[in-house]
Amino acid sequence: MTFLLIPGAGGSAWYWHRVVALLEQHGEQAIAVDLPADDDDADLITYADIASTAVLDADGPLTVVGQSMGALTAPIVAERLPTAALVLLNPMVPRPGESPGQWWTATDQQAAQVAYFREIGLGREEFDFVEDFFHDVPADVRAEAERHPEPEQSETPFAGPWPLPDWPDVPTRVLAGRDDRLFPLEFQRRVTRERLGLEVEVIPGGHLAALSHPDEVAARLLPAK
Repeated sequence: MTFLLIPGAGGSAWYWHRVVALLEQHGEQAIAVDLPADDDDADLITYADIASTAVLDADGPLTVVGQSMGALTAPIVAERLPTAALVLLNPMVPRPGESPGQWWTATDQQAAQVAYFREIGLGREEFDFVEDFFHDVPADVRAEAERHPEPEQSETPFAGPWPLPDWPDVPTRVLAGRDDRLFPLEFQRRVTRERLGLEVEVIPGGHLAALSHPDEVAARLLPAK
């Protein structure tokens, strides 16, 4: 089996490194891709081109996995290549004709985030990039992340309409972190039901679950023995 692992905003394959190691320990091929997130000439089609090329010579059934913003690219790849499964992790679930830039207002993400902050007792409404992304990431992994420059993300992929006319005819699953502060669990449940007609599979962790709980993420990706 081959896993294509697509990162979220910032486009860094490093996000997946802990999951890659676990999948490889189980004898699977795991390919995490770097995307040109800081390139204003690169749109979602460019991202899909790069991701698709990375697995052209891969062996075995293909599972395409997209995290957060990576969920905008993963279905495009699954539409192009023979794909056994599509897995979205804490995703931006797109809708045909809607631009990723419109997604935030269309899903009412901001209100859901503010309500969740209030529910867990945070005395603020604004998102804190470091604290709210890394609140559950182990200290050593967090320190390693801090040694990398903060990822830049061009607005280009958010500008045009999401390019697929329909969701690909590929078995799809959605994994949602129980403690995701950007896309709270109940928000994800609602959006996933409305847009895909699916129920989420709840996993431990926040938005960066592949860094904070890689064992649980890998276990959900691996086929049942």
